[in-house]
Amino acid sequence: MKRVLTSLGLILVLLASPALAVNPDEVLDDPVLEQRARELGQGLRCVVCRGENIDESNAAIARDLRLLVRERLVKGDTNQEVLDFVVERYGEYVLMKPTTEGANKLLWATGPVLFILAALTGLAYLRRRSNAAEPARALSAGEQARLDELMKD
Repeated sequence: MKRVLTSLGLILVLLASPALAVNPDEVLDDPVLEQRARELGQGLRCVVCRGENIDESNAAIARDLRLLVRERLVKGDTNQEVLDFVVERYGEYVLMKPTTEGANKLLWATGPVLFILAALTGLAYLRRRSNAAEPARALSAGEQARLDELMKD
């Protein structure tokens, strides 16, 4: 019984996993070109579905991009030429991993710079706070007598 439940659970997990959105009518006859198209598709973002590549997306624009990539590969373009063509048409947003050239250098550097700035600000705050704290002063004779009296009760 336990084995049957485990098998059913495994089947349900496999069925629940997202299927690739590449339709059978899009698949190229040449397995080498199809593999290149899949690799390129994994690196191109669907412009409608945030965070999904064009191979996973069911959006119409993703289908158009998949067909465009395959069309360019059949024409003889290299992978880089296909990427350049798509980026020229749709902008750098379509790349799942943006380049680190040009204005993007500023974007890539902003995160670490802001982290270092926040850490330095936090350290400066902690130092000022520790320096500003008054040292504990000793109790006066009257205060000490009152404390001793309260402690006896």
